[in-house]
Amino acid sequence: MKKKPEALRVLRELAVWLSTQGIEVFMEEEIGKLLSLKGLPPEELKRKVELAVVLGGDGTMLAAVRIFAGSGIPILGINLGGLGFLTAFYKEELFSSLKRVLEGDFQVERRNLIKVEVECYPDKEFLALNDVVINKGALARIIPITAKVDGTFLTTFRGDGLIVSTPTGSTAYCLAAGGPIVDPRIQALVIVPICPHTLTNRPLLIPDTSVVTLFHSSREEEVYLTLDGQIGFKLPSRTLVNVSKAHGTDVTFVKCPFRSYFDLLRTKLKWGGDLFEVSSGGKDCF
Repeated sequence: MKKKPEALRVLRELAVWLSTQGIEVFMEEEIGKLLSLKGLPPEELKRKVELAVVLGGDGTMLAAVRIFAGSGIPILGINLGGLGFLTAFYKEELFSSLKRVLEGDFQVERRNLIKVEVECYPDKEFLALNDVVINKGALARIIPITAKVDGTFLTTFRGDGLIVSTPTGSTAYCLAAGGPIVDPRIQALVIVPICPHTLTNRPLLIPDTSVVTLFHSSREEEVYLTLDGQIGFKLPSRTLVNVSKAHGTDVTFVKCPFRSYFDLLRTKLKWGGDLFEVSSGGKDCF
């Protein structure tokens, strides 16, 4: 936010507009200091607000999810970044969208999170919206990662690493690593090897009722575990990592009324189509 003056400008305008609507505005503590407005630490922010507005890209949204996950507080994401699959509203739609929300004219969609339990952190439970990744350091060689599903041995992947992704995260690192795009309404987990040594190791879709157990057996290489690309640490050899659906803890997004998930995919991924279909909206094709 400090490096994005546009975001600060929009935020100032938003705070003024909300105040004219009789809405009390709270901000994250550091941002509040920048704007000389009331800022609150994450836990207090979670208790005070009824609607969270996030300005930025998907990285900003992922940080907000860690604050509001499980609270039921709807999050409205305004895309000020680049690709932006999580921040579904455009900047130009900010005030018109908020007006509808304040009038109660909106729908929400809930996205599942995954729970990550790491053997070397027995008293801590990690949550992720997109993915959990085990991968090697920059100069490390191929690492072996053993995977079990519900206690049954799957295989030992050898390559640069492994991703376990939610459907929401299927358009993030999962997609870049050759995984499938999964509609967020599908209840599944995706296991995606990163640059596998064995070319028959392909992405695998499993039910989200499954528990995926992972560990690597490399003794010489530096190996890291990363959650949503924002939280990470070194993972010692043969340390068990259990990945499963976070039951009872999801995140609530304000659903964009102006475009569907498939509209979003087509726009963000720049999918083309027959010129006649594009010009006619495809209506004459069915």
